[in-house]
Amino acid sequence: MVFLYAMLGVLCLGIAPLFGKTALANVSPMLAFSIRTLIAALLAIVWLTYSNYNDHITKLPLSFWIAISIEASLAAFLGDLAYFYALQKGNIGEVSLILSCAPLVTIIFSHFFYHEPVSLIQIIGTALITSGLILLFAE
Repeated sequence: MVFLYAMLGVLCLGIAPLFGKTALANVSPMLAFSIRTLIAALLAIVWLTYSNYNDHITKLPLSFWIAISIEASLAAFLGDLAYFYALQKGNIGEVSLILSCAPLVTIIFSHFFYHEPVSLIQIIGTALITSGLILLFAE
């Protein structure tokens, strides 16, 4: 089941930039980003309301609020805003490939902060992705 969810995520995240690039044709990245974020927030609120999780919100510890606030600031605000600016100015394929380096950063930081092991396969994959990006931008 995890694989199916992950593949659905890949499909959605792979198709979304096509619509993002279209939306950015004559609109500032900040405006488009803000509207997209509002739409996503509304969808999440509707989902939360009908999933009966709203009573759990008051029971969440402060550490959760701090961690999720930092995650939201980095991923949902700064990362996505930078992505929108890159998407407006750049080639969809190149921007998507550069963003594919995000897991490399995650692997490195998770190793140092959570002491998660890094396998030989992950090191090889990291080297291949990095080599691919070097080739892409060496032309």
